[in-house]
Amino acid sequence: MTEITQLLKTIKHQLKLQGKTYRDLAQALELSEASIKRLFADSSDTMISLERVIQIGHYLGFSLAELTQEASLAQEKLSTLTALQEKELVSDNQLLLVAVCAINHWSMQDMLQVYELGEMNCLKKLLKLDQLGLISLLPGNRIRLNISRDFDWLPQGPIKTYFKKEGLPDFLDAHFHQAKENFIFTHGMLTEAAAMKLQTELRQLKRRFAELHAESLQSPLKKREGIGLLMAMRAWEPDDFAKLRKK
Repeated sequence: MTEITQLLKTIKHQLKLQGKTYRDLAQALELSEASIKRLFADSSDTMISLERVIQIGHYLGFSLAELTQEASLAQEKLSTLTALQEKELVSDNQLLLVAVCAINHWSMQDMLQVYELGEMNCLKKLLKLDQLGLISLLPGNRIRLNISRDFDWLPQGPIKTYFKKEGLPDFLDAHFHQAKENFIFTHGMLTEAAAMKLQTELRQLKRRFAELHAESLQSPLKKREGIGLLMAMRAWEPDDFAKLRKK
């Protein structure tokens, strides 16, 4: 991938994150929407000038240096944190809250409008997340995530342990009868091959959830809400059944 291609990819990613369309960009640059689409076409490596890149960067709130840095770091995203980093998060409820908000692409202003954090306290938490490597705090208190799309918490780490102890009981304490709620539990006996196929389909569902999350970022925060999706699978038999098994 050439440097200009990576820059264009980064610009398109930032447009999506900020909920801006090609039409919005065209209006800002006083160009036609068709012209903007040609700029971002796969074969347009030599069609876009440095001046135009700078203009687009300023529209998105980035200097050329910042935009270049974003592009260079795009391939260096974290897929997990360390156990020590996760332990830092769960040791401070407010830090964990700010981390979850940042992961869901909230701005600092969004956090202050919704939660009783206080500007200096929120900034302190963001600086801590920067220190942990989860984000980079940019000028203007803009937040750049340093995690990949397939980022996940450690399998038996502090975050998932915290969720099982604190979050899971609260999550399951519902009737699951509302329009956006669903609770399905089924049980069957599968071959190893069938179980592996089901594991693959669960991973595909997780990826699809991530894609829908990314698509939803184009809408303003007030039109989005937190949705929890619990996926679990393991070899299992009710304990009362297991007690009746012959030794």
